[in-house]
Amino acid sequence: MNGALELLEPDWEVPPGVRAAFTLRTGGVSAPPYDSFNCATHVGDEPQAVERNRARLRERLALPREPAWLEQVHGRRVVELGEGDGPTEAADAAVACAAGRVCVVQVADCLPVLLAVRDGSAVGAAHAGWRGLAAGVLESALRALGAAPGEVLAWLGPAIGPAHYEVGAEVRAAFTGSDPAAAAAFTPNARGRWQCDLYALARQRLAALGVARVSGGRWCTYADSARFFSFRRDGRCGRMAALIWRS
Repeated sequence: MNGALELLEPDWEVPPGVRAAFTLRTGGVSAPPYDSFNCATHVGDEPQAVERNRARLRERLALPREPAWLEQVHGRRVVELGEGDGPTEAADAAVACAAGRVCVVQVADCLPVLLAVRDGSAVGAAHAGWRGLAAGVLESALRALGAAPGEVLAWLGPAIGPAHYEVGAEVRAAFTGSDPAAAAAFTPNARGRWQCDLYALARQRLAALGVARVSGGRWCTYADSARFFSFRRDGRCGRMAALIWRS
C-alpha cells in the first residue's frame, strides 16, 4: 500500500445529505506507471489492483453502493441513475435523484464538474474535456438535473491548467464558431498554437446557462505530479475519480 488514501473535498456549500470527493493518485496498490491509486479499468492496470483500490475507496467514503462507473467517450450523453443497478454505459455524465446512487467520472487532465441542486433533490457529475464541453455535456447534464439553473451549484475539480494545455486552431474553432466570447479562453503561443483554459470555458458555459454559484477550478494536473495523474504529461497513467451522491 502506497501511503494513506488522501482525498480532496469540494469547497462548496451543499445542503446536508449531499456528499462529494475527488481522489488523488496516492494511497493505492497499483504499480507504475499507474501508481498508485488508479480507479480505471481501461488504462492497462492490473484488474486486481483496480478492484482493491475501488474497494478501499468504498470503505474510506462509506459509500452506499458501488459507484456507477461509466464508459466515457468524450461526448454529451447523460445517464440518469435510478433505484436499480444497471450496466456500465457509454456516457460522459450521470445524474441521480434517488438517494444512495453514486455518480462518478474519471479524469487525468479533463475537467470533472460536480453539480448539486441547492435543496439536495438531485446531484450529477460530468466529464468535461474540450470535446465534451464543445459538444454540450454541461448543457445536457443541467437539463437532466431538472432544476432551474439558478438553483444549481457547480464545482470544478482538478484539470490541466492553461499554462500546460496547448491545442491547435481546430479546438479553438470548435468553441468560437458558436460563441465568439470563448476566444478569451485561448492565448496564442510562440509555436503558432493556443493555450486553452478549460476552467474559463466551463465557467462561460455555466454562466450562459444561468449557473452563478461555481467554485473550485484552481489546480493543474500537469504541474502537480505528486498529487495528480496527467495524460498529457505522462501518457500511460492512472485515472482519478470525482464522486457525488445523496446519502
